[in-house]
Amino acid sequence: MADEELQHEARALGDPTRHSLFRYIADAAGPVGVAELTDHVRLNHNAVRQHLAVLKDAGLVTEEVEERSRPGRPRLLYRLHPEAAGRWGTPGAYAWLANLLSDAVRRRAEPRQVGREDGRRRATELAGTGEEVDLLEAEIARRGFRPTRVERGRKVELVLGRCPFADVAASDPGTVCQLHLGLAEGLAEGLGRLDVERLVAKDPHRAGCRLTLRRLPAVAAARP
Repeated sequence: MADEELQHEARALGDPTRHSLFRYIADAAGPVGVAELTDHVRLNHNAVRQHLAVLKDAGLVTEEVEERSRPGRPRLLYRLHPEAAGRWGTPGAYAWLANLLSDAVRRRAEPRQVGREDGRRRATELAGTGEEVDLLEAEIARRGFRPTRVERGRKVELVLGRCPFADVAASDPGTVCQLHLGLAEGLAEGLGRLDVERLVAKDPHRAGCRLTLRRLPAVAAARP
């Protein structure tokens, strides 16, 4: 991480109120709305929004618009930025990796299979909330891979601009990359109408791995 980025984050967290908001968002089980954060720090709505803007600009939190079917204006929701995970005392992506690898060892299962099962579990939570490729791309981004989408007809390629597990993947790419491939396969299977064709792995420190997907026609997707 560049010193300039680190200093930017440090300045944002130097304010006690922003640090409190950041910790609350980081520790939350899901996305947090402004009203909840306002209650937490006991400041007015506009003041909290200004603090959140600083945290967002520093790359510490993400902002998203609530998806809702009921009447009313959608809320703005905040999460820990995936690339900030593991810094400033927050839970990191390595905890997820360690849990899955521990599960694989305990069950004597292949990392790819364990990753696929985790992807399917996550897909059940996401299914029906959007277009399948959009959901898979968003989930890959949430895991910290920084994907860029390239579309060619039914083919969709996600170029991964970052590996959140670069050090481990560099020493054991066969395990870590297979786990990631399984995760993508499980997401595709669970969301439906998608097939993972391949994952081309690159040097994890330079990133640029390529995940190729194929959109399935409705009839093919409905086959058991």
